Amino acid sequence: MSYYHAVTLKADSFEAVVEQTTEALQQEGFGVLTTIDMQATLKKKLDVDMEKYTILGACNPPFAHKAVQAEPHIGLMLPCNVTVREIASGTYEVAAVDPIASMQSIQNEQLGPVAEEVNAKLQAVIASLAQ
Repeated sequence: MSYYHAVTLKADSFEAVVEQTTEALQQEGFGVLTTIDMQATLKKKLDVDMEKYTILGACNPPFAHKAVQAEPHIGLMLPCNVTVREIASGTYEVAAVDPIASMQSIQNEQLGPVAEEVNAKLQAVIASLAQ
């Protein structure tokens, strides 16, 4: 089982893909709580160069609430991460975590239905970007 869902896109700019991804997440009820610029962070901390790579920490509050009620320590695995990375000039990959795969390590049957619903929403985000 894969632990993520992904789509490859052609676009004029990396920033446009990040914006498009953020909008697609909002359409499915997610807000972006954190934005981590891996390229800038690794350049600053390690003086290494890498492709453009951003991690969006996405949260859907109603589902996060359900998950925390079912499993108080689930916050260790939240928010749902979505990555945007440059593959080549003008080509980008957007990937979203598969919450079903990540929740399998937790022995709590109440999380299954929540993970399935969140997974469906994240798959919808990826599918909308592919259009």
